[in-house]
Amino acid sequence: MGSLPSPPPPRPTAPPFPSPENHLSNHRVVAVFCPREPIPNTTVPSCIEIYDPSINMWSHVSMIPGLTDSQVLKGFALVSLGESIYIIGGIVCHKERVHVSDEAADLVDVGIHVVPMVLRYNVRTNQWFICKPLGVARYDFACTVCENKIYVAGGKATLASARGISSAEVYDPQHDTWTPLPNLDILRYKCVGVTWRGKVYVVGGFAEREDSDKTMPSLIERSSAEVYDTQAGTWNLMAGMWQLDVPPNQIVAVNETLLSSGDCLNAWKGHIEAYDGKLWTEVEGSQNRSLAGHENWPANQRLYLTMTPIGTQLFFLAGYRTGGDPGKTMSTVHVFDTSARHDAWRSFEPMELEGEKELCSHCCVVQLSS
Repeated sequence: MGSLPSPPPPRPTAPPFPSPENHLSNHRVVAVFCPREPIPNTTVPSCIEIYDPSINMWSHVSMIPGLTDSQVLKGFALVSLGESIYIIGGIVCHKERVHVSDEAADLVDVGIHVVPMVLRYNVRTNQWFICKPLGVARYDFACTVCENKIYVAGGKATLASARGISSAEVYDPQHDTWTPLPNLDILRYKCVGVTWRGKVYVVGGFAEREDSDKTMPSLIERSSAEVYDTQAGTWNLMAGMWQLDVPPNQIVAVNETLLSSGDCLNAWKGHIEAYDGKLWTEVEGSQNRSLAGHENWPANQRLYLTMTPIGTQLFFLAGYRTGGDPGKTMSTVHVFDTSARHDAWRSFEPMELEGEKELCSHCCVVQLSS
């Protein structure tokens, strides 16, 4: 495992929240952002930013190493182990307007190449390390941590492919090695990985059987999950777990319960849903209109939404457009306490950040040792 030069020291990007929450002081939420649109004469970096929930403050810590000024990384996995985060795989892109002659056209991410890259960033020491690369380069894949190992499955391996892959592998951080696992039963991409009840779940996605007729709907495959038993070393197909044709956005585990708030087309459906092993049902008291933003009102359009659990609390990190040129992002953090019987929602003071930010991957939490 090779090391990389340390990035510049962190700098705060917003004033602290005046009421510290001591029980959150050892936790840091890590996310990767890039500008929604490039600003003339500036770079378009994929940046690591860290949120301290105890003081409601964002800090910019580093750009992802190995990318040029005009490149961004998308479709990668971001997970934590110990005091480090891991950036795994992904697709290197550059931003390009749909119609070159139309300055008002939206920018799209144009893929350059799929990478097997694996990087580790130590949050406490502010150091980067190069890890053993993936056995199969991939993006838009499922990833989760189980028993201090990182499991990846599915995704796409090439830019040209219209189908997912079935390969899976596991990373041992102690030995810096990737080991192939048995293939999934179904080709999947845009699937979600989560660890639940000691097993690895790969849920939903754009999925189809390798020998299927591509003209036929694949609702059965897309609504299924595959469960890896780490002791037996086998995958088992679980029909109907997701119960939707549209892939999930995020699924997290809190106190042995799986929670979701939306799908890949609508990250916030207006409430949180919980899975009891058979059905997804709405969590009582979880409705929240303030997370939605106004998609038809550009000045208050939601730019991103990602969630992560800390203890019994579910943190929703949202960014909204505030207008202006080149614009700013209004960052708001909403917290849902899964253990509360009444008034489970609370919100931190909004923060105005420079530029319109775009989330490159879902966030993760690092717990620092005392």
